[in-house]
Amino acid sequence: MAGSGGRKVRSGVMLVGASVVAGAVVAGVALPAVGAVGLGAVSAVDDFDSLPDDFKEPALSQVSTVYDAQGGVIATVFDRDRTVVPAEAMSPYVRTALVDIEDNRFFEHGAVDLKGVLRALDKNATSGGTVQGASTLTQQYVKNVFVDAAGDDPQKVQEAQRQTLGRKLQELKYAIKVEETLTKDQILTNYLNITFFGEKAYGVESAAMRYFGVHAKDLTLPQAAMLAGLVQSPSGYDPVVNKTAAKERRDTVLRKMAEYGHITQEQAQQAIATPLGLNVHPSQQGCITAQRGEGFFCDYVRKVVLTDPAFGRTAAERQALWQRGGLKIHTTLDPKAQAALDASVTRHVYAADRPATAMSIVQPGTGKILAMGQSRPYGVSAEQHQTQINLNVTKAMGGGLGFPTGSTFKPIVAAAALEKGIQPSQSYTSGYSMPWPAMKDCAGGKFPSAGQVHNDSQNLTGAFAMPAAMAQSVNTYFANLEADTGLCEVSRMAAKLGITEQAGGEKLQVVPSMTLGSNDLTPLGMASAYAAFAAHGTYCAPTAVASVTGPDGKELAVPQAACSEVMSATTADTVTAMLKGVVQDGTGSQAGLTDRDSAGKTGTTNESRQVWFVGYTPEMAAATVVSDTEDPKPLDGQRIAGHVVEQAFGGTLAGPIWRDAVGGALAGVPAGRLADVRLPDPRQPDARQP
Repeated sequence: MAGSGGRKVRSGVMLVGASVVAGAVVAGVALPAVGAVGLGAVSAVDDFDSLPDDFKEPALSQVSTVYDAQGGVIATVFDRDRTVVPAEAMSPYVRTALVDIEDNRFFEHGAVDLKGVLRALDKNATSGGTVQGASTLTQQYVKNVFVDAAGDDPQKVQEAQRQTLGRKLQELKYAIKVEETLTKDQILTNYLNITFFGEKAYGVESAAMRYFGVHAKDLTLPQAAMLAGLVQSPSGYDPVVNKTAAKERRDTVLRKMAEYGHITQEQAQQAIATPLGLNVHPSQQGCITAQRGEGFFCDYVRKVVLTDPAFGRTAAERQALWQRGGLKIHTTLDPKAQAALDASVTRHVYAADRPATAMSIVQPGTGKILAMGQSRPYGVSAEQHQTQINLNVTKAMGGGLGFPTGSTFKPIVAAAALEKGIQPSQSYTSGYSMPWPAMKDCAGGKFPSAGQVHNDSQNLTGAFAMPAAMAQSVNTYFANLEADTGLCEVSRMAAKLGITEQAGGEKLQVVPSMTLGSNDLTPLGMASAYAAFAAHGTYCAPTAVASVTGPDGKELAVPQAACSEVMSATTADTVTAMLKGVVQDGTGSQAGLTDRDSAGKTGTTNESRQVWFVGYTPEMAAATVVSDTEDPKPLDGQRIAGHVVEQAFGGTLAGPIWRDAVGGALAGVPAGRLADVRLPDPRQPDARQP
């Protein structure tokens, strides 16, 4: 019965010739029960003309590359490991081999190969099932387009691969359209760029690199034959797991090439005698392949692309851009600064230590992120103390919940006070401890005077002006200064410096303890804020992406540097003069650089659970924090870098990390000068707090 049905269908094809019915027959050939399906296919021809033919060449998912500021590769990232190459970048052997094994009459027929249909029908009708298909390379290309568009969604992939009559008719309609709009060479090139070759390699360029470590243009005859053979069943002929089957398939391809006269019998025999010669390069991709801190920076760049409207109006558009890939992302990362940062954080705090340190470096006046890293490497192995949580940034950008900043927030209070007209000579007299001054909230209500604010040393008593209070980090002074300045003015200054919320996304707590750094912030945020002091009052939001080139070689829009004057140059330079005093003979003396101007502020939170140093030179602003990240415990008594820390302070623990990283990053760079503002010289207390 099946044979009779097959003969009826074959007669229809011979009478109609190259008509659309041939396409329906092809659909029947690929399915079991040829007779019934073939007759069904003929009845479906009436609907063929109503099928859409708006086939568009897809934008293939490709590898994206992330570069540092000097053009070095940080990492390659992709959803699918594919590099699209033109025909001239493909070995002629692989083009010929694919045609000979998959569709040897490809250059002679149109979208449908009628001879192939008849040959397949004869064999399939005799067997009563599907023995041989009749899809042309063009039809296979169209099918691959459907599968590629399905992405990694198993349900969509299954639907794209389902061989229903409707699907085959649709593929045929598109195949006809492709043959009308593209040359045979273009179709072949597109096919070799889209098809899957196994081992996570899409397209012939990636496959050549994966299996042999060569570019597609350099494939030898036996190498090309092996890749062409994989197309039929990438898993069945996988040479990594089934070398015997892969070689047998390769040799079949070589014999076909000789049979069709594209190579000689002698060439075929020599190639058949050649071992597979695999030089497998396992698929490695993503930020996890970057070096140490570069992994965190790479992940931050990914977050920027996925969240910044410059890369698409909606989250879906940005996700599609990232998944489509083919991007060349040039970043702001300075490899020298990154190497210095990595060396410092890993020397001062070991990956296996319970506490961790994180550090960011930015460029004043531009906002460019020059380096970013932490003592624990980027990765997923808990045994190797790796993490993918970027301690430098907010939760929304792949980070954690931030850290209380301690006294590193005091320069922001000072800037707000100076902008209000309060002079550096402003003096307050207090003892070691005092009640919190009464303050108004931003709605006009009052915070009651409740609790005590005290200094870190009982020797810090008496009268202080702003420079001395900054150098010795006098808490009682800054409580009074905050009260006279106003909480709202302080919060507005923080907002101008990019500090609008806490790291976890919560609102900034505009409360009296704000001057002591009670809000949870990030190293990147603090480094960017201090960079405004170095830039004479100009704040620039941090930026990581310098330029992006799309797969077509055209430049894409990128986030623009958002810089604005947030305080007067006089205010910024006055803060700088006070922070120079901190590193010259104040709490940050162990952090200061000896070969160039530097300024900064220490921070030590309650019970020394976190310690900070944030500082800058004319060329770089950087922030360093050390903290127990899992369950913050006092750092006092903990073992860090092989030594037990008796007392942890920002100047003694975080300061040297900052000093070594920034000093190394600027080694050999001509020293610039920070602003030189004359400050009042009030009474200096005898105490020197480390």
